[in-house]
Amino acid sequence: MKINTIKKLLFSLLFLSSLTVIGQGLGKVSGKVSLSGNFPAENISIKLKGTKYTAVTNENGQYEIKSVKPGSYIISINSVGIKSVEEKIEVVANQTTTKNFSLSESQEDLDEVIITKNKYKQDKPSMSLRLQTPILEIPQNIQIVSAQTLKDQQITSMSDGVIRNVSGAVRLEHWGDMYTNITMRGSQIQAFRNGFNVVSSYWGPLTEDMSFVDHIEFVKGPAGFMLSSGDPSGLYNVVTKKPTGITKGEVSVLAGSFDFYRASVDLDGKFDKAGKFLYRFNGSFQKKRSHRPFEHNDRYVIAPVLSYQLSDKTKVTLEYNGQFANMTEVGSYYVFSSASEGYATTPVDFTMTQPGLPDTKMNDHSGYLMFEHNFDSNWKLTAQTSYFKYLQDGYSSWPSAVGPGSVDLDYDGVSEGTLAPGEIIRNVGIWDAESDMFLGQIFVNGKFNTGPVSHKVLGGMDLGRKDYMADWGQSHNLDTVDDPFDVLNPDYGPPANGMPNFDETTPLRLRAGGIYGSQYAAGYVQDELGFLENKLRLTLAGRYTWIKQTSSYSDPAVDSHITPRVGLSWSVNPSLAVYGVYDQAFTPQSGFTSNGESMKPLTGTNREIGIKKDWFNGTWSTTVSAYSILKQNEKTSDPNSPPAMGYSISLGEKKAEGFEVDLRGKIVDGLNLIANYAFTESKVTKISDDISQATGIKEGDIVPGYSKHVANAWLNYVVPSGILKGFGASVGGTYLAGRQTDTWSEGLERLPDYFKLDGGLSYETKKIKVTANVFNILDEYLYSGSFYQWVGDGVYYWQTEPPRNFRVGVTYKF
Repeated sequence: MKINTIKKLLFSLLFLSSLTVIGQGLGKVSGKVSLSGNFPAENISIKLKGTKYTAVTNENGQYEIKSVKPGSYIISINSVGIKSVEEKIEVVANQTTTKNFSLSESQEDLDEVIITKNKYKQDKPSMSLRLQTPILEIPQNIQIVSAQTLKDQQITSMSDGVIRNVSGAVRLEHWGDMYTNITMRGSQIQAFRNGFNVVSSYWGPLTEDMSFVDHIEFVKGPAGFMLSSGDPSGLYNVVTKKPTGITKGEVSVLAGSFDFYRASVDLDGKFDKAGKFLYRFNGSFQKKRSHRPFEHNDRYVIAPVLSYQLSDKTKVTLEYNGQFANMTEVGSYYVFSSASEGYATTPVDFTMTQPGLPDTKMNDHSGYLMFEHNFDSNWKLTAQTSYFKYLQDGYSSWPSAVGPGSVDLDYDGVSEGTLAPGEIIRNVGIWDAESDMFLGQIFVNGKFNTGPVSHKVLGGMDLGRKDYMADWGQSHNLDTVDDPFDVLNPDYGPPANGMPNFDETTPLRLRAGGIYGSQYAAGYVQDELGFLENKLRLTLAGRYTWIKQTSSYSDPAVDSHITPRVGLSWSVNPSLAVYGVYDQAFTPQSGFTSNGESMKPLTGTNREIGIKKDWFNGTWSTTVSAYSILKQNEKTSDPNSPPAMGYSISLGEKKAEGFEVDLRGKIVDGLNLIANYAFTESKVTKISDDISQATGIKEGDIVPGYSKHVANAWLNYVVPSGILKGFGASVGGTYLAGRQTDTWSEGLERLPDYFKLDGGLSYETKKIKVTANVFNILDEYLYSGSFYQWVGDGVYYWQTEPPRNFRVGVTYKF
């Protein structure tokens, strides 16, 4: 026994010494690449000519080539959009050879080339995802909607067509242009902004205006290890615009159907010649009507950013996003019909809203302070804090009764009567809300080697406090049984029961019907180990999360959990990688049950495999992934209580399974394509007898809130040369089949399949671009909705999308 132990010890020492010997006698090459104006050149390829030694510059323009055999080499730069540079260097054993490059190209030149080459494809995630690895090598499905995609498709807000660019993302239950609420992989995914989870309630946050958005990252599967607690189905991370150090500007105007007018400005530059003190300012103003009468959504946005380079290694960034919206009350876009009639029984432009109701006003403030410090080219510290303030003053609308049938509005016989087919009692309720979030993050990224094994480490802490309160306890019937609203002969004059007169003078905290809060603290660590010259990568991570939840309806609840993560990625060749990942999630859930108990945190596991491939020198890429997500305690609306009460139940266990295909990039010169498809299936796998008997939900039932088949495509062609250079055309479509409604009560009629066709023309010079798009070209009656069992014998409600409509925009760059 002792001899065996001694043998093992000697073998271990011999192995470690051999690793040391392997590492001896080798040199290192490092340096920095700068553009004209001394700006760092990111994503530039460096190579020792005729060898396997390569590197790519980071966001600071720094590069490093390790474990190089001593000798003479020719180091070369040969990246897209720059002139090739070659110089001789000498690598000495156990020493670092430093070689810096100063390129004549400007960032504007490189940006122009990159947009032409890969206008819809991005190879690296933002720093707010905290990763140091190219997307091709990350063992997870991450899809990025680029800035150019947003411009070409004339997307103006987060709820305005963004999801067509990502496989499996849908909005089956719309909240107009107020809340985005995206479903993916069978559940609503979490909303993030610059790496912060900005969800404080089911209804928020206010959908982001695209004027201050650079790009959007969709992370599929759990991502709590790198951001904060998140749903196992995934998240989207809105990355805002930051200063580039290049003095430039852009002004855009946009006009379209239904009195849509919009103007935006983007100013980018520096306060000093050295480029240490930078600024960026984005602003927009929008007036927007609807295809439904009396409906509007007007807003303006201001988003200044300041950054200051304290030294070559340290930078501070201060940012503010302010969004201010005045819009028709929540629910104004819904139409209702009786259970015997079904969906889509009224014209596409029909409305039940009452003109003259006060606007719903929403003020969304967010501020960020970020500190970044590079200890050297391998180690970086990032600390950031943010404050989010959300204020909402307004109404929501929903019917009290829908004919035909007898009704008793006051449940005391006073307002008893009978409604004929098409007659409705409209109701409006107050919805004043306030949300406060204080969030903080500190993390370290590092790189080092242990012998032939490379390490990319990430470690940090997250802290946060979120509070939300709302008054939805005051309501008023606009109509009476004797004088109801008639869908067949609508009268939009003064309502029979008069306008509401709600108490809005009492402080919100004293009249709030729901007060929710959560506090959390978490620590995490991750190591990405690279073997065989980083061809094989093993990711090991773990996170500890502590959460405390409070509610005005129940006692505080405290819980904690450790969530592990294991990922494996193998580069079959430089352009092809296969991966597998196992990870877990732990997420607090706001809300309460009908007996006043707080919702337990959601836990879940994700198993996923995938293949990523870059084609034709990286000009376009494909991702194919398959997954199985198992969730415990996921909350869902209580089928035995009206949604207005806000009661929820916890499913014992559900499983979501499916596969996804994404393609994006340049196919040939001038031709760019985004295409995707997803198959999703989500079912209840375990449920307690008590909940099953109380709700009627049983094992094997379909969990509502997704579409089984989702397919999208967007094809854009711009003439690259000749007399027609700059002219472009686009066409795109969305197809949904097997749509599941957002409620357990499906009714007798299912949502039909959905197909929408869009297209457009454009012309672009160096400074001016004109874009014209037509949406819903086929003029289809498009809608989403659900069945609602809590009015009479049940009603169908739906929200129509605009019929055929257009937008024309002009952008001027200076």
